[in-house]
Amino acid sequence: MLDLRWFYEKVSLIIVAILVLVLAFIPLFRQQNPVRQQECGNKITIVYDNKALSGFKGSWGFAALVKFKNYTILFDTGGDGEILLSNMKKLGIDPKSIQYIFLSHIHGDHTGGLWAILKENSNVTVFLPSIFPDDFKEKVRSFGAKAVEIYEPKEILDDIYTTGVMFPVGEQALILKTSKGLVVVVGCSHPGIVKIVERAENITGENAYLVVGGFHLFGAPEREIRKIGTSLKRLGVQKIMPCHCTGSRAEDIFAEEFGTNYIECGTGKTISW
Repeated sequence: MLDLRWFYEKVSLIIVAILVLVLAFIPLFRQQNPVRQQECGNKITIVYDNKALSGFKGSWGFAALVKFKNYTILFDTGGDGEILLSNMKKLGIDPKSIQYIFLSHIHGDHTGGLWAILKENSNVTVFLPSIFPDDFKEKVRSFGAKAVEIYEPKEILDDIYTTGVMFPVGEQALILKTSKGLVVVVGCSHPGIVKIVERAENITGENAYLVVGGFHLFGAPEREIRKIGTSLKRLGVQKIMPCHCTGSRAEDIFAEEFGTNYIECGTGKTISW
């Protein structure tokens, strides 16, 4: 009997010790889960670009799906609706999940896929530069979508801003105010990528962390490209993902300048923070 009592006492102590360890680790799991969920929730997925990962179709133009906080925003719509919808389907993106569409500028390689999206989901708000033609705005509204005209810089959603219309061309960029700094999404950067980032920082009073989109540097001399890279770093930019109209030579130079903080673009790629 004494041996059995000793045995049961030892087993009980072991069980109690295990329970104490389990209870001690539960708060750590509770702290980590929200962080993982937040990181997974804030991301940008390239759904239309000149280059593409295997299984996706690349074509001249740009579009990116932005997931930030509780918002789902389609930034630009590429040049071809069929290609856009096909890439989105392969990524498991339901067009009906889109709440907002943000159009950077009027060029067809950024607006051509809009009508295909609106056919699938007209329950959206479209933020577009006020200088867009009236017939374009009327067509948006004819689908039942809401068209919000943008000219001045302003906050359009919680911690989400537009640079307002910048010239030449008349282009706006999207600004996300994140815990790591600003995430700036650009279409073609016709006004100049450095000027766009400067305006984003002036609007919010914060430094840019990540810049994604077309930098419009086809044919630009190496000296100019390196100067742009230096200027972006001076502005505090840590990571860049040049896409679409940046140009392969400029991409190579930026990859050299930013090293591991350079992210290659292409349809199917996702970047999170």
